[in-house]
Amino acid sequence: MAIAIKSQREIELMREAGRILAITHEELKKAIKPGITTYEIDKLGEEIIRSYDCIPSFLNYNGYPASICISVNEEVVHGIPSKNRYIQEGDIVSLDAGVIYKGYHSDAARTYGVGQVSKEAEFLMETTKQCFFEALKVATAGNHIRDIGIAVEQYAVQRGLGVVIDLVGHGVGANLHEEPEVPNFETKRRGAKLKAGMTIAVEPMITLGDYEVDWLDDDWTVVTRDGSLAAHYENTILITEGEPEILSRAEGLEL
Repeated sequence: MAIAIKSQREIELMREAGRILAITHEELKKAIKPGITTYEIDKLGEEIIRSYDCIPSFLNYNGYPASICISVNEEVVHGIPSKNRYIQEGDIVSLDAGVIYKGYHSDAARTYGVGQVSKEAEFLMETTKQCFFEALKVATAGNHIRDIGIAVEQYAVQRGLGVVIDLVGHGVGANLHEEPEVPNFETKRRGAKLKAGMTIAVEPMITLGDYEVDWLDDDWTVVTRDGSLAAHYENTILITEGEPEILSRAEGLEL
């Protein structure tokens, strides 16, 4: 499948989808406190998304049963919200969400610490976020997909962390997942050349331990095999003729 180059109209729609998604993440960040269930976080997320006349990208996507992927501690991605899963002091919680606005998607993830977290957890979250920004530096027209993976992997590995290789970023637009795949690690091939108008989701998934992961029996939740903590940080970005633009952001809100 060819890589879609977005028109100015499509970019504007994705920019608005991203703004709404950023607001959703900010509201969910405020809600994460000890004692709340992951089910309650999910329902709040869906409510916020729908209040903007948008649709949650993830709900029923390939059978996924919720609007927000909520992954706690050793869970890397795709955790399923539950009425029986209570957030506790010291947890780290990854929220992955998507918004459809007038037929176009935005996709972003954040990892938050709950109350007092360990220094190791803080280091993991900060490094995972910075991995994204290291990738952003090379996400420029004329470079290749491989350059993004190298940037993420080198930054994480130099700091003694693991880079999940079983899951990758992706193109995004009229579909939640489009070409190209965007690995967080060095690949043998250079991959697609980055061109202005491409929109991709760059999403480092980093662990305190080894890179190996397993899928739980629910067929969705991905966990670290060694039980180490994992963090996830993602934004939808636009490749331009100059600096890349983060589309999943809102004015006045922290990334």
